[in-house]
Amino acid sequence: MSVTENQPGTEKIDGEPTDVPGRTVRAAGAVLWRDGSGGPEVAVVHRPRYDDWSLPKGKLDPGELPAHAAVREVAEETGFSCVLSRFLTRVNYAVPAAGGTAEKVVDYFAARACGGSFAPNSEVDDLRWLPVARARELVSYPHDGRVLDVFEQLPTELATVLLVRHAKAGKRSDWNGDDVLRPLTEAGRQQRDALHSLLPLFGPTRVHSAPRLRCEQTVAPIAADLGVDIEPEPLFSEEGFVSDPAAAVERMVRVAAGNGPALVCSQGGAIPDLVARLADSGALGDRPGLRPGEVASRKGSVWILSFRRDSATSNGNGPSLHLAAADYLEDPIP
Repeated sequence: MSVTENQPGTEKIDGEPTDVPGRTVRAAGAVLWRDGSGGPEVAVVHRPRYDDWSLPKGKLDPGELPAHAAVREVAEETGFSCVLSRFLTRVNYAVPAAGGTAEKVVDYFAARACGGSFAPNSEVDDLRWLPVARARELVSYPHDGRVLDVFEQLPTELATVLLVRHAKAGKRSDWNGDDVLRPLTEAGRQQRDALHSLLPLFGPTRVHSAPRLRCEQTVAPIAADLGVDIEPEPLFSEEGFVSDPAAAVERMVRVAAGNGPALVCSQGGAIPDLVARLADSGALGDRPGLRPGEVASRKGSVWILSFRRDSATSNGNGPSLHLAAADYLEDPIP
């Protein structure tokens, strides 16, 4: 199971200069994939300015999050729209700067191509859809090969849950009414709006929430866009989770098994232990599990939970799901 721990490295410079030595250049990209006759095919693009083959990527615009930049750059360079799934990795390398070098930091996501077509443009003059092994041979830079290695570690067909902690709702001690009805504050509404921009990039089709007004308000705009009701989830409230953690884990797996990616809003007293228990029951191999104290859960933050579909359960009752990757996206408003 992957947990967003990224190993920086020093790589062959890939051409994109900056004018500020010592500056950190933030960028994002994606392994854009589609189903091919022999398995998944990934997009590799040729940039005539540098005469190289690379994965689609580009610099963040001011105020832009990596996920937004990844989707935008995919569209600009390839002509394809996409839906993000799991976070893959972060790579660090040096790029030329006036009088020296700067560090470039690139976040990569897996992204399913949804539609569109390629046309040569000012940045990219050729695109090839290739099996991962052939793409790895073609790319010009070692870090792109390692991104493809991470992409290939898990199957493309994963069940996704976006587990979000509700946005800011002030202090419980400052609210005189029923805590179930405590609403979002102005800061919380700003976080809600940022999440409304971010989370649809991952293509949720269903919305679930702990029965708390602040949780429901956090995801209500997305439910409205989808034209779906918010499914109440008592086990994902703090009280419900504490009363029966095992049942909450089982319920989360059932949510994951539904049709399409799910969005779930929960509380800070439930999320760390819930994610840790899912990790302990997942297909971890020789990787250590997570302890609740290691699971971040800031208000407005998101865990991208990716579940592997196993062929059968141990008792032969059909397919089962196990957590295969858990990736943390911080509060979308720094």
